[in-house]
Amino acid sequence: MPPRKIIIDTDPGQDDAVAILLALASPEDMDVLGITAVAGNVRLELTQKNARIVCELAGKTDVPVFAGCDRPMGRQLVTAEHVHGKTGLDGPSLPDPTMRLQDQHAVDFIIETLRREDAGTVTLCVLGPLTNIATAFEKAPDVIERVQQIVLMGGAYFEVGNITPTAEFNVYVDPEAAEITFKSGVDIVVMPLDVTHKALVTRPRNDAFRDLGTPSGIAVAQMTDFFERFDKEKYGSSGAPLHDPCVTAYLIAPELFSGRHINVEIETQSDLTRGMTVADWWGVTDRPANATFIGDLDADGFFALLVERIGRL
Repeated sequence: MPPRKIIIDTDPGQDDAVAILLALASPEDMDVLGITAVAGNVRLELTQKNARIVCELAGKTDVPVFAGCDRPMGRQLVTAEHVHGKTGLDGPSLPDPTMRLQDQHAVDFIIETLRREDAGTVTLCVLGPLTNIATAFEKAPDVIERVQQIVLMGGAYFEVGNITPTAEFNVYVDPEAAEITFKSGVDIVVMPLDVTHKALVTRPRNDAFRDLGTPSGIAVAQMTDFFERFDKEKYGSSGAPLHDPCVTAYLIAPELFSGRHINVEIETQSDLTRGMTVADWWGVTDRPANATFIGDLDADGFFALLVERIGRL
Protein backbone atom coordinates (compact mmCIF):
# COMPACT_ATOMS: atom_id res chain seq x y z
CA MET A 1 0.00 0.00 0.00
CA PRO A 2 1.45 3.44 -0.90
CA PRO A 3 2.05 5.95 1.89
CA ARG A 4 -0.90 8.09 2.87
CA LYS A 5 -0.76 11.69 1.62
CA ILE A 6 -1.12 14.09 4.52
CA ILE A 7 -1.03 17.79 5.34
CA ILE A 8 -0.04 18.53 8.95
CA ASP A 9 -1.80 21.61 10.31
CA THR A 10 -0.11 22.63 13.54
CA ASP A 11 0.74 25.20 16.21
CA PRO A 12 4.01 23.82 17.67
CA GLY A 13 4.07 23.20 20.81
CA GLN A 14 6.35 20.48 22.15
CA ASP A 15 3.81 17.71 21.61
CA ASP A 16 3.14 18.99 18.08
CA ALA A 17 6.88 18.68 17.48
CA VAL A 18 6.83 15.01 18.49
CA ALA A 19 3.85 14.37 16.22
CA ILE A 20 5.69 15.99 13.30
CA LEU A 21 8.87 14.02 14.02
CA LEU A 22 6.87 10.78 14.03
CA ALA A 23 5.35 11.59 10.64
CA LEU A 24 8.67 12.64 9.10
CA ALA A 25 10.28 9.43 10.39
CA SER A 26 7.61 7.26 8.74
CA PRO A 27 7.81 7.77 4.96
CA GLU A 28 6.53 4.27 4.28
CA ASP A 29 3.27 5.24 6.01
CA MET A 30 2.94 8.98 5.39
CA ASP A 31 3.84 11.29 2.53
CA VAL A 32 3.95 14.75 4.14
CA LEU A 33 2.86 17.10 1.35
CA GLY A 34 3.33 20.15 3.52
CA ILE A 35 3.09 21.60 7.01
CA THR A 36 0.71 24.49 7.63
CA ALA A 37 1.11 26.65 10.71
CA VAL A 38 -1.68 28.34 12.65
CA ALA A 39 -1.81 30.57 15.72
CA GLY A 40 -2.60 28.61 18.87
CA ASN A 41 -0.14 27.46 21.51
CA VAL A 42 1.89 30.56 20.61
CA ARG A 43 1.49 33.26 17.98
CA LEU A 44 1.85 32.55 14.28
CA GLU A 45 5.32 34.08 13.94
CA LEU A 46 6.52 31.43 16.40
CA THR A 47 4.43 28.47 15.21
CA GLN A 48 5.67 28.80 11.62
CA LYS A 49 9.23 29.19 12.90
CA ASN A 50 8.86 26.18 15.20
CA ALA A 51 7.53 24.01 12.37
CA ARG A 52 10.70 24.77 10.39
CA ILE A 53 12.89 24.12 13.43
CA VAL A 54 11.34 20.67 13.78
CA CYS A 55 11.82 19.87 10.08
CA GLU A 56 15.50 20.79 10.39
CA LEU A 57 15.83 18.72 13.57
CA ALA A 58 14.50 15.75 11.59
CA GLY A 59 16.79 16.51 8.64
CA LYS A 60 13.75 16.96 6.38
CA THR A 61 14.28 20.42 4.94
CA ASP A 62 12.49 19.51 1.70
CA VAL A 63 9.08 19.56 3.41
CA PRO A 64 7.42 22.91 2.62
CA VAL A 65 6.13 24.97 5.55
CA PHE A 66 3.39 27.58 5.15
CA ALA A 67 2.11 30.28 7.51
CA GLY A 68 -1.65 30.44 7.88
CA CYS A 69 -4.20 32.28 9.99
CA ASP A 70 -2.82 34.48 12.76
CA ARG A 71 -6.07 34.64 14.75
CA PRO A 72 -9.35 32.76 15.18
CA MET A 73 -12.21 33.32 12.75
CA GLY A 74 -14.19 35.61 15.04
CA ARG A 75 -12.42 35.93 18.39
CA GLN A 76 -9.32 37.24 20.07
CA LEU A 77 -6.44 34.77 20.13
CA VAL A 78 -5.85 32.80 23.33
CA THR A 79 -2.37 31.25 23.64
CA ALA A 80 -0.73 28.74 26.00
CA GLU A 81 2.72 30.01 26.91
CA HIS A 82 1.93 28.95 30.48
CA VAL A 83 2.24 25.37 29.24
CA HIS A 84 4.72 25.52 26.37
CA GLY A 85 6.94 28.46 27.37
CA LYS A 86 7.51 31.73 25.59
CA THR A 87 8.84 30.08 22.40
CA GLY A 88 6.41 27.16 22.30
CA LEU A 89 9.38 24.77 22.16
CA ASP A 90 11.00 25.62 25.50
CA GLY A 91 13.22 22.86 26.87
CA PRO A 92 15.90 22.04 24.30
CA SER A 93 18.21 24.65 22.83
CA LEU A 94 17.49 24.46 19.10
CA PRO A 95 18.95 26.76 16.45
CA ASP A 96 16.83 29.15 14.43
CA PRO A 97 15.80 27.60 11.11
CA THR A 98 17.61 28.32 7.87
CA MET A 99 15.03 26.69 5.56
CA ARG A 100 12.71 29.26 4.07
CA LEU A 101 9.07 29.81 4.81
CA GLN A 102 6.91 29.39 1.71
CA ASP A 103 5.36 32.55 0.28
CA GLN A 104 1.94 31.00 -0.27
CA HIS A 105 -0.67 31.32 2.49
CA ALA A 106 -1.40 28.02 4.24
CA VAL A 107 -5.12 28.17 3.44
CA ASP A 108 -4.38 28.58 -0.27
CA PHE A 109 -1.91 25.68 -0.12
CA ILE A 110 -4.56 23.45 1.46
CA ILE A 111 -7.10 24.40 -1.21
CA GLU A 112 -4.64 24.04 -4.08
CA THR A 113 -3.41 20.65 -2.83
CA LEU A 114 -6.90 19.23 -2.37
CA ARG A 115 -7.81 20.35 -5.88
CA ARG A 116 -4.59 19.00 -7.41
CA GLU A 117 -4.47 15.57 -5.80
CA ASP A 118 -7.01 12.89 -6.63
CA ALA A 119 -10.21 13.25 -4.63
CA GLY A 120 -10.21 11.18 -1.45
CA THR A 121 -6.43 10.81 -1.24
CA VAL A 122 -5.36 13.60 1.16
CA THR A 123 -5.77 13.39 4.93
CA LEU A 124 -5.65 16.52 7.09
CA CYS A 125 -3.78 15.92 10.35
CA VAL A 126 -4.81 18.77 12.64
CA LEU A 127 -2.79 19.35 15.80
CA GLY A 128 -4.04 22.81 16.78
CA PRO A 129 -7.06 25.09 16.43
CA LEU A 130 -9.07 24.37 13.29
CA THR A 131 -8.85 27.91 11.87
CA ASN A 132 -6.89 27.08 8.70
CA ILE A 133 -9.13 24.12 7.89
CA ALA A 134 -12.44 25.92 8.40
CA THR A 135 -11.19 28.97 6.51
CA ALA A 136 -10.27 26.75 3.55
CA PHE A 137 -13.70 25.10 3.67
CA GLU A 138 -15.42 28.50 3.75
CA LYS A 139 -13.28 29.93 0.96
CA ALA A 140 -13.46 26.87 -1.32
CA PRO A 141 -16.38 24.59 -0.38
CA ASP A 142 -15.64 22.41 -3.40
CA VAL A 143 -12.60 20.95 -1.62
CA ILE A 144 -14.60 19.56 1.30
CA GLU A 145 -15.73 16.43 -0.55
CA ARG A 146 -12.15 15.88 -1.78
CA VAL A 147 -10.75 15.33 1.74
CA GLN A 148 -10.06 11.69 2.52
CA GLN A 149 -10.23 12.14 6.31
CA ILE A 150 -9.52 14.61 9.10
CA VAL A 151 -7.68 13.22 12.12
CA LEU A 152 -7.49 15.87 14.81
CA MET A 153 -6.43 16.39 18.39
CA GLY A 154 -9.10 18.29 20.27
CA GLY A 155 -12.04 18.16 22.58
CA ALA A 156 -12.91 16.01 25.56
CA TYR A 157 -15.83 14.22 27.14
CA PHE A 158 -15.00 12.37 30.36
CA GLU A 159 -11.94 14.57 30.94
CA VAL A 160 -14.03 17.73 30.32
CA GLY A 161 -11.66 20.73 29.93
CA ASN A 162 -8.06 21.82 30.29
CA ILE A 163 -8.34 25.56 29.50
CA THR A 164 -11.79 26.10 31.04
CA PRO A 165 -13.84 23.71 33.21
CA THR A 166 -15.59 22.43 30.09
CA ALA A 167 -13.35 23.10 27.07
CA GLU A 168 -10.16 21.65 25.63
CA PHE A 169 -7.68 24.26 24.39
CA ASN A 170 -7.64 23.63 20.62
CA VAL A 171 -11.43 23.79 20.32
CA TYR A 172 -11.75 26.67 22.78
CA VAL A 173 -9.36 28.87 20.80
CA ASP A 174 -11.61 28.80 17.72
CA PRO A 175 -14.94 27.11 18.41
CA GLU A 176 -16.52 28.56 15.25
CA ALA A 177 -13.84 26.86 13.15
CA ALA A 178 -14.44 23.61 15.00
CA GLU A 179 -18.18 23.88 14.40
CA ILE A 180 -17.66 24.40 10.65
CA THR A 181 -15.32 21.42 10.52
CA PHE A 182 -17.56 19.04 12.46
CA LYS A 183 -20.56 20.01 10.33
CA SER A 184 -18.64 19.60 7.05
CA GLY A 185 -19.56 15.97 6.46
CA VAL A 186 -15.90 14.92 6.21
CA ASP A 187 -14.91 11.63 7.86
CA ILE A 188 -13.45 12.84 11.20
CA VAL A 189 -11.41 10.98 13.81
CA VAL A 190 -11.02 12.83 17.12
CA MET A 191 -8.22 12.39 19.66
CA PRO A 192 -9.73 14.04 22.76
CA LEU A 193 -8.17 14.49 26.17
CA ASP A 194 -9.90 11.23 27.12
CA VAL A 195 -7.30 9.30 25.14
CA THR A 196 -4.34 11.70 25.16
CA HIS A 197 -4.28 11.82 28.96
CA LYS A 198 -3.51 8.09 28.82
CA ALA A 199 -0.40 8.72 26.69
CA LEU A 200 1.75 9.73 29.65
CA VAL A 201 5.50 10.22 29.34
CA THR A 202 6.64 8.49 32.52
CA ARG A 203 10.29 8.64 33.57
CA PRO A 204 11.18 5.28 31.95
CA ARG A 205 9.46 6.32 28.71
CA ASN A 206 11.31 9.62 28.63
CA ASP A 207 14.59 7.86 29.39
CA ALA A 208 13.95 5.70 26.32
CA PHE A 209 13.86 8.83 24.15
CA ARG A 210 17.00 10.24 25.80
CA ASP A 211 18.83 6.93 25.47
CA LEU A 212 18.45 7.06 21.69
CA GLY A 213 21.39 9.44 21.89
CA THR A 214 20.30 11.25 18.71
CA PRO A 215 19.51 14.97 18.38
CA SER A 216 15.82 14.18 17.90
CA GLY A 217 15.62 11.71 20.78
CA ILE A 218 17.40 14.04 23.18
CA ALA A 219 15.29 17.02 22.08
CA VAL A 220 12.06 15.06 22.67
CA ALA A 221 13.24 14.12 26.17
CA GLN A 222 14.12 17.75 26.92
CA MET A 223 10.78 18.99 25.60
CA THR A 224 8.82 16.65 27.85
CA ASP A 225 11.11 17.45 30.78
CA PHE A 226 9.97 21.05 30.35
CA PHE A 227 6.25 20.80 29.84
CA GLU A 228 5.55 17.90 32.20
CA ARG A 229 5.86 20.32 35.12
CA PHE A 230 2.49 21.83 34.19
CA ASP A 231 0.55 18.56 34.00
CA LYS A 232 2.16 17.05 37.08
CA GLU A 233 1.15 20.08 39.10
CA LYS A 234 -2.33 20.36 37.59
CA TYR A 235 -3.38 16.71 37.46
CA GLY A 236 -1.00 15.00 39.86
CA SER A 237 -0.06 12.69 36.99
CA SER A 238 3.16 10.72 36.63
CA GLY A 239 4.20 12.61 33.52
CA ALA A 240 3.12 14.78 30.62
CA PRO A 241 0.52 13.56 28.12
CA LEU A 242 1.72 13.50 24.52
CA HIS A 243 -1.50 14.77 22.98
CA ASP A 244 -0.69 15.46 19.35
CA PRO A 245 1.40 12.38 18.47
CA CYS A 246 -1.81 10.39 18.89
CA VAL A 247 -2.90 11.86 15.54
CA THR A 248 0.07 10.68 13.51
CA ALA A 249 0.36 7.41 15.46
CA TYR A 250 -3.24 6.61 14.54
CA LEU A 251 -2.41 6.81 10.85
CA ILE A 252 0.44 4.34 11.32
CA ALA A 253 -1.13 1.92 13.80
CA PRO A 254 -4.89 2.46 14.20
CA GLU A 255 -5.12 -0.85 16.06
CA LEU A 256 -3.54 0.89 19.07
CA PHE A 257 -6.70 2.99 19.49
CA SER A 258 -10.37 2.34 20.21
CA GLY A 259 -13.44 4.56 20.29
CA ARG A 260 -17.00 5.06 19.08
CA HIS A 261 -18.63 6.63 16.04
CA ILE A 262 -20.88 9.24 17.64
CA ASN A 263 -22.35 12.70 17.29
CA VAL A 264 -20.14 15.60 18.38
CA GLU A 265 -21.44 19.16 18.52
CA ILE A 266 -19.46 22.29 19.38
CA GLU A 267 -20.76 24.90 21.84
CA THR A 268 -20.13 28.40 20.47
CA GLN A 269 -22.65 30.59 22.30
CA SER A 270 -22.38 30.06 26.04
CA ASP A 271 -19.78 32.03 27.99
CA LEU A 272 -19.84 29.24 30.55
CA THR A 273 -19.24 26.30 28.22
CA ARG A 274 -17.86 27.89 25.03
CA GLY A 275 -15.65 25.45 23.15
CA MET A 276 -17.13 22.37 24.78
CA THR A 277 -17.30 19.26 22.61
CA VAL A 278 -20.74 17.89 23.38
CA ALA A 279 -20.08 14.24 22.63
CA ASP A 280 -23.07 11.87 22.60
CA TRP A 281 -20.96 8.97 23.89
CA TRP A 282 -23.99 7.08 25.22
CA GLY A 283 -26.22 7.63 22.17
CA VAL A 284 -28.95 9.42 24.08
CA THR A 285 -29.93 11.77 21.24
CA ASP A 286 -31.11 11.19 17.70
CA ARG A 287 -28.41 13.46 16.26
CA PRO A 288 -26.52 11.64 13.49
CA ALA A 289 -22.99 10.40 14.15
CA ASN A 290 -20.37 12.67 12.57
CA ALA A 291 -17.06 11.64 14.15
CA THR A 292 -15.11 8.69 15.51
CA PHE A 293 -14.34 9.75 19.07
CA ILE A 294 -11.34 7.85 20.45
CA GLY A 295 -11.48 6.84 24.09
CA ASP A 296 -8.56 4.50 24.76
CA LEU A 297 -5.14 3.44 23.52
CA ASP A 298 -2.44 0.86 24.08
CA ALA A 299 0.03 3.21 25.78
CA ASP A 300 2.94 0.77 25.77
CA GLY A 301 2.47 0.10 22.06
CA PHE A 302 2.15 3.82 21.38
CA PHE A 303 5.46 4.66 23.08
CA ALA A 304 7.22 1.69 21.51
CA LEU A 305 6.18 3.05 18.11
CA LEU A 306 7.37 6.56 18.98
CA VAL A 307 10.76 5.42 20.20
CA GLU A 308 11.32 3.12 17.22
CA ARG A 309 10.38 5.72 14.63
CA ILE A 310 12.07 8.75 16.22
CA GLY A 311 15.15 6.55 16.63
CA ARG A 312 15.40 6.48 12.83
CA LEU A 313 16.01 10.22 12.56
